[in-house]
Amino acid sequence: MPHLDAAFTALADPTRRAILARLALGEATVMELAEPFDITQPAVSRHLKILEGAGLIARRIDGTRRPCRLAPAAIGEIDQWLDKLRQALSKNYDRLDDVLAGMSPRKRKVKNEQAESHSRRRPAHRR
Repeated sequence: MPHLDAAFTALADPTRRAILARLALGEATVMELAEPFDITQPAVSRHLKILEGAGLIARRIDGTRRPCRLAPAAIGEIDQWLDKLRQALSKNYDRLDDVLAGMSPRKRKVKNEQAESHSRRRPAHRR
């Protein structure tokens, strides 16, 4: 996953995320992408260079136009990485379910009562 760090850096900017959301609808030129933003066309071009460098978009030459589109490979890399996290979280929740299932109802009731008692004793946060 060579572009993962660059992809997440690129995704940290809300303008670049908005550009990607627009490109999810289909190809667009720099001018079309610049329309909804209150920034200059050169600023949008700089955002596109970052997205392209991260492998999130691709450009093609069509006469004098250079339409941009999403690059599925980089999106796939991000999805694979997030899927690994989802699987790890799922395993953690499964282990927690097993622990909770192994507890007797009496132990659960006592633990719940202790947690409720503790939360009632905690003073309210004051500023």
